[in-house]
Amino acid sequence: MLSTVLSGNFSFVSVIVYLLSSLAVIFLTLPIHEFAHGYAATKLGDYTPRYQGRLTLNPFAHIDYIGAMCILLFGFGWAKPVQVNARNFKNAKVGMAITAFAGPLANIVLAFVSLVLANVCQVIPINTEILIYIYMFFNYIATINIYLAVFNLIPIPPLDGSRLLSAFLPNKYYYSLMRYERYFSIIILALLWIGVLDVPLGFLSNAIRSALQFAANLPFVLIF
Repeated sequence: MLSTVLSGNFSFVSVIVYLLSSLAVIFLTLPIHEFAHGYAATKLGDYTPRYQGRLTLNPFAHIDYIGAMCILLFGFGWAKPVQVNARNFKNAKVGMAITAFAGPLANIVLAFVSLVLANVCQVIPINTEILIYIYMFFNYIATINIYLAVFNLIPIPPLDGSRLLSAFLPNKYYYSLMRYERYFSIIILALLWIGVLDVPLGFLSNAIRSALQFAANLPFVLIF
């Protein structure tokens, strides 16, 4: 993401706006993402996130600094995973799947809200350059949130998509896969660095963005 901004025909102010939106994602979006995991787990009967101090929007309880750096560089990244004890769920597989999906769902909701706010900037009857940069700010936030949702749904440990697999894979295969979580993290970083994931993640992100943009445009089409 940052490399794309720096290599394109973007002004200095555009780069600053992108960096500010990335920081907003790191200090606001990632905490909401992890809080959503913890909240879902707690509602389903597992109080582990609360005991570990993760049922909070305090960004410093959630930030993983390597994951935050990846947000700045690639638009993909992660925070410290919320620990969940699936044995506390009435249905371990379903509970784990719902808890895992809560984070990416929070990103989708935040992306939609950001697109609506970007649309508001376009209809405000004030001709000022500041509104253009505010529009860009919300647009970047929406883009990064969509990328985060898609990225986290990749079914590879330690991403949320791997937890969703627990609802479909037999336990012995799922736990065998999770044993290699540390190695998968290194592989994911390598794939991000060399750009192998750019095309498939970009395609899925664009598809989701188109759907969200359509929904975000509806109120303004009907009213204006």
